Amino acid sequence: MSWENVELQDVSEYRTERIETNLLNDKNYVSTENMISDKGGIVDSSYPPSGNNSPAFRPNDTLVSNIRPYFKKIWFAQNEGGCSNDVIVFKPYEEKIDPKFLYFQLSKDEFFDYMMSGANGTKMPRGNKKAIPKFKFSIPTSLETQKRIASILSNYDDLIENNLKRIKLLEETAQNIYKEWFVNFRFPNYEHIEIDAENGLPKGWEIYKLNYFIDYHIGGGWGNEITDGEFTDSAYVIRGTDMPDIKLGTFSNIPYRFHKTSNLKSRKIQPNDIVFEVSGGSAKYPVGRSIILNSKILENFGNEKIMCASFCKLIRPKNEIISPIFLSMFLDNKYLDGTIAQYENRSASNIVNFKFETFLEKQEIFLPPKEILKEFEKSVLPIEDLRTSLGVQISKLKEARDILLPRLMNRTIEV
Repeated sequence: MSWENVELQDVSEYRTERIETNLLNDKNYVSTENMISDKGGIVDSSYPPSGNNSPAFRPNDTLVSNIRPYFKKIWFAQNEGGCSNDVIVFKPYEEKIDPKFLYFQLSKDEFFDYMMSGANGTKMPRGNKKAIPKFKFSIPTSLETQKRIASILSNYDDLIENNLKRIKLLEETAQNIYKEWFVNFRFPNYEHIEIDAENGLPKGWEIYKLNYFIDYHIGGGWGNEITDGEFTDSAYVIRGTDMPDIKLGTFSNIPYRFHKTSNLKSRKIQPNDIVFEVSGGSAKYPVGRSIILNSKILENFGNEKIMCASFCKLIRPKNEIISPIFLSMFLDNKYLDGTIAQYENRSASNIVNFKFETFLEKQEIFLPPKEILKEFEKSVLPIEDLRTSLGVQISKLKEARDILLPRLMNRTIEV
């Protein structure tokens, strides 16, 4: 089996066509926002493209996020669509390289390290588009051998994609149960419950301000690396942009970025704490995103010390009077139906800040009787557990794939 050394520009080029934005939707528009870190592919887009047209991609292209290459966001296109300007589209020369083989070559850590080595900027580093085509690697001279290698690695990606689809369906199922019970008031046996004429709620339900259910809340921390204290061995900082990845079972490890403060221990996340985003830069990165950190998610990361960034809040529910999963889904739904916007405040520097204290003091929440909350937990917690388990499977599949990938590509293992 013979191999040859090539540069990326020998076997591919940047795709330069454009596509009209009116042809794009949440299924065929790709931005850095809906690309999943650590080679996780994509999810549906939440934000429409701007302008009259966008860069186009075609089936068999490889898309790579050019912002913060260390997040390793990459996707193999199976359909036509468009993307943001911060996504690079590689068009393979199919007479020279198998498209899926090219995708796996660009999935190697060496490629992302190469992008970072020539990146411009510190806070938002971008790969140097003039230097990227000079990336060097080896390929089998036989297209058939390239296809065989790509086929082996594709098995892992296919399983990951199937798990992602299942996770999406589970999330939709849990959200639909919440909306049916607590928005439409069609909970079990609702037909036999009278409506209170004064407040319009089913009898037995009560209205509270949100802060009644909060046992503890504190802002996160963010700062320079520290090398002493409880968090020195390994630690994570959760930001709003990490939340989509956490829901899929993974998030980027950003170690040692903590303020050196006397109350550092109080910022440590415990099971069933909720992280809520209170500062964002634009409509693309909004405030109001939230996630619950259940015990299975924390176990997935080895029960490491975890805290949230300064533009998030750690919320600890009063478990004895409210279900944490109910409160978490309440926050998600309040964001989805637009009521979060009334608590936003845009600063002179165009940063969107969230009036968190006002939100806690004024936002009403309808609390059902305890027996309904218990029935809701019985219905939703198994869904959440399965979703988390699938996320763990994704993490393990990625780990196995990433061990095998360089060995096949560097000929340590022969096909």
